[in-house]
Amino acid sequence: MDKQKLAKEVLELVGGEENVRQVTHCMTRLRFYLHDDDLASKEKLEQTKGVVGVMQSGGQYQVIIGNDVADVYKELMKVTNLSSEHKSQTKGPKKKQNIISKLFDVLGSVFTPVLPAIAGAGMIKGLLSILVSLGWLTTDNQTYIILSVIGDGVFFFLPIILAYSAARTFGNNPFIAVAIGSVVVHPQMTELLGAGESISFLGLPVVGVSYAYSVIPIVITIWLASYVEKVLDRITPKSVNLIVVPMVTLLIVVPLMLIAIGPVGTVIGDSLSSVISYLFDNTGLFAGLLLGGTMSLLVITGMHHALLPIILDSLARNNFDYILPVIVAANLAQAGAAFGVFLKSKNKQFKSLSLSTSFTAAMGITEPAMYGVNVRLKKPFIAALIGGGVGGAFMTLFHIRAFVFPGNAGLPGFPMFFGGSLTNAILGILISFIVAAVITYFLGFEDVVSAEDNTVEKKTTPKKEDSPRTVNQQNIYSPIKGEVKALSEVNDPTFAGEIMGKGVAIEPSEGKVVSPINGKVVSVFKTKHAIGLKSDDGAEVLIHVGIDTVKLDGEFFTTYVNADDEVKVGDLLLEFNIKEIQKAGYNTITPIIITNTKQYTTIESNQQKEINENDLLLTLRV
Repeated sequence: MDKQKLAKEVLELVGGEENVRQVTHCMTRLRFYLHDDDLASKEKLEQTKGVVGVMQSGGQYQVIIGNDVADVYKELMKVTNLSSEHKSQTKGPKKKQNIISKLFDVLGSVFTPVLPAIAGAGMIKGLLSILVSLGWLTTDNQTYIILSVIGDGVFFFLPIILAYSAARTFGNNPFIAVAIGSVVVHPQMTELLGAGESISFLGLPVVGVSYAYSVIPIVITIWLASYVEKVLDRITPKSVNLIVVPMVTLLIVVPLMLIAIGPVGTVIGDSLSSVISYLFDNTGLFAGLLLGGTMSLLVITGMHHALLPIILDSLARNNFDYILPVIVAANLAQAGAAFGVFLKSKNKQFKSLSLSTSFTAAMGITEPAMYGVNVRLKKPFIAALIGGGVGGAFMTLFHIRAFVFPGNAGLPGFPMFFGGSLTNAILGILISFIVAAVITYFLGFEDVVSAEDNTVEKKTTPKKEDSPRTVNQQNIYSPIKGEVKALSEVNDPTFAGEIMGKGVAIEPSEGKVVSPINGKVVSVFKTKHAIGLKSDDGAEVLIHVGIDTVKLDGEFFTTYVNADDEVKVGDLLLEFNIKEIQKAGYNTITPIIITNTKQYTTIESNQQKEINENDLLLTLRV
């Protein structure tokens, strides 16, 4: 590979040097901050030899290169005047965004971190529905009551949870925000607001509305509090800042919430809920057809974040939601389109990718199928939109509703449908999948020609230094103690779609990484979050601690080895602070990837759920 040529081609296809604010890289990809993403040609980049894939995430335009990314980055620095320092996005010139884009970004930042808690509680409520419908529990049973409280707790105290998340987005003190949220769910306050009597504060009327389960009022309130807090912090003497700023913020913001923001937010929520209910109740197929057919486009643009508060508000007010079933239909359509590619493609490697990503999409993780297969081939993505529209229309026609917030909008979230028509929900899911798969198969697409096929035709021979020793079986031992998970569970299309290679992921229970092989350290990334190794038998191993942890710039990581160091199984490579990384908003799940996967016929996991350091993790067979 000509690294300099690739660097120049990538630079040109992202819009040239004048379009790049700043560029960094991690172990697998170049991360560009662009002035205008529209000037970049994603289609041409994906067709460029040496580029594995392209994705946009977190305000970054990411070009996936693979193991050679560091060399390509160096060549990029040589031919440009771009900054080589790792900076956060906010330190450069602000990227122009319209108010709608900013709103979607804010909604995503506020609601995405709280989804695991909401999803977990929602699935408990779904489980309760199943147990009651099977007659295994009754609503007056004490076990039922305790489980019900576990499922309802997060929703009842949602104002507090959202207050904390919103504070992290808007830059408030999160604990002042939590204090604001706790006021409206305090037992005395809920009793006062729900008594049905006239209420006033300093002679001003307070509207009696319920804040438990509410979404919009608290987000607006914390947004306002961020400005109040910043002004107070600027004008208050530092000697009394710690006392005065929190006290005055609470005294200003909480009454404003009770007198004005709460009632206005409640009206907005009621209006949105009424409009959605009216559309799904009265427009027949149209609402489901429109939403199901465009859902994947909303995901690509980030506009789907706007649906989260509407869904949560609908579940809180009505105890059901119409949007979630349509989202499930759209996701299964992406799975169906990828499955259609699997049936049609003649490229063995791409068939395998299509089948695996079809499965992950059916499980509710659509990015690998969407970006790695369907969008890449274009026509399958169109088939997925059609399948999502048809399935969404069916869901609407038969008034399919979700009664809990699921773990994800895929097959594992099926308990959301208990309490309604399960048969029709299953039919809607099957229709989405089958329609997308059939259209993909018969519409056809321009198949992917593998690089392997090209090299065979040219009869090229790999360099001797790049060939592993002839060993029938190689063992890779666990570098981390924790819970073993499939790569499909990693919330990153590059890893989940096995673009970098096969392997597993570990959710660490200890912040320590040891060597999984006898061999050599190939690379230690400067931000310390990832290490590349090569075993004496030729296996190339990438250990990538966390997702997007490159943005931490080495904070909370300590490395104990350097490139070219010899290591043995169990040698300490690096340590990381799990709590601080998670507190900073990053997932610590750690993919362990065999980056030269193509050199092995099989890569098998030992199937353990919990694993300790130095336990057998993977078996590689040549």
